[in-house]
Amino acid sequence: MTETEILKALSNVEEPDLGKDIVTLNMVKDIQINGNNVSFTVVLTTPACPMKDRIGSACVNAIKLLVHKDAVVNVNFTSHTTSKRSDEGKVLPGVKNIIAVVSGKGGVGKSTVAANLALALAQDGANVGLMDADIYGPSVPIMFGVRGERPMMREVKGKGFIMPLERFGIKLMSIGLLVDEKSAVVWRGPMASSAIRQFVTDVDWGELDYLVIDMPPGTGDIHLTLMQLVPVTGAIIVTTPQQVALADARKGIAMFAQAQLNVPIIGLVENMAYFTPAELPNNKYYLFGKEGGKRLADEYDLNLLGQIPLVQSICEGGDIGIPVMLSDDTITKKAFEEFTATTVRLISTINAEVKPENFAKAMATG
Repeated sequence: MTETEILKALSNVEEPDLGKDIVTLNMVKDIQINGNNVSFTVVLTTPACPMKDRIGSACVNAIKLLVHKDAVVNVNFTSHTTSKRSDEGKVLPGVKNIIAVVSGKGGVGKSTVAANLALALAQDGANVGLMDADIYGPSVPIMFGVRGERPMMREVKGKGFIMPLERFGIKLMSIGLLVDEKSAVVWRGPMASSAIRQFVTDVDWGELDYLVIDMPPGTGDIHLTLMQLVPVTGAIIVTTPQQVALADARKGIAMFAQAQLNVPIIGLVENMAYFTPAELPNNKYYLFGKEGGKRLADEYDLNLLGQIPLVQSICEGGDIGIPVMLSDDTITKKAFEEFTATTVRLISTINAEVKPENFAKAMATG
């Protein structure tokens, strides 16, 4: 066996989302051949890549079928998270991807989606931060069990930086960590926008694969400030199946359709999509209507990223500071894992500027 034969065989292994083979994409490194033993490293586009096992199996099969049937193949994985940033790192220099989680109205579970998305990414091996940009109704301190804790300051090159708290492997920042939770934040728009600017410029986020931003509900000053200040990779729209929530979700979609924002919509996630009792895991009860989010996604030609069930453990976990991704609720965890996997795959296609139809084909065959 030769390196040339190995590369030729691996050129038949396609990266499902990017639509090209892993050799052309320069994903194969460090080929080692010793008799019938072959080892090499595949460089993934993200440590949270949900297609790792599929790519690994395809590599083994290609070498056994096209090079040597008795080959002993060892596929190692590493990752280099892709990014489409072209702003020379003027803000958040160590952050590769920035995900804005938005909703047209409050009460649809946007913060729950943002928190569990961040946790799912971290559990898959990514370096993750969660910025709570909801100045008037911060949820992160309660959801992560850090109420009353305060971040530390650190001086770097003569400038003081706020150090985000860390919980469950995620870096956290919220206005709720800086002010007394019993005090109302009564600020006009410019003051709230100024606070968000500080979260971007005066917080030491370090090196992150993903920074998830839990945006305030609606459309307003903070949204415009962040979208114009930060190179957002894409936005996730959160809705519920009710008509009133869908109507407000349309406003969020319309906001990102404005040319001056230049922020792609990764897709839409339908929260509280159905109710599944723990004792009847195969049953689905559509309490608020059936597949309203799916119809909205189809109407605007958006990706439906996932449908998250309504279960008691989500509410309980948020109240006691243990999000559902850390619980034993297998039904909801599976829904969040699938939603996160779809989101990660779409971000990779956005960064690679792959046309949507290629991704749709990959999803259909994957």
